[in-house]
Amino acid sequence: MIGLVDCNNFYVSCERVFNPKLNRRAVGIMSNNDGCIVARSNELKALGVEMGTPAHHVRHLVDRGEVILYSSNYELY
Repeated sequence: MIGLVDCNNFYVSCERVFNPKLNRRAVGIMSNNDGCIVARSNELKALGVEMGTPAHHVRHLVDRGEVILYSSNYELY
């Protein structure tokens, strides 16, 4: 038997399980070195942020409180 699980926004969903205040917020999870965004909530996608966007390109949104960025936590995922 082979199984395939495709979870939408998986890393963001994991973070939201432990921090429900992130629900309905624009959230991004960054790569190992915090250089690029590797997971995006639907809210972040709606802002036009693409997969792999360098984190410094959305810094102005973070500073205005419109976006929340997290370092990746692979032990959690």
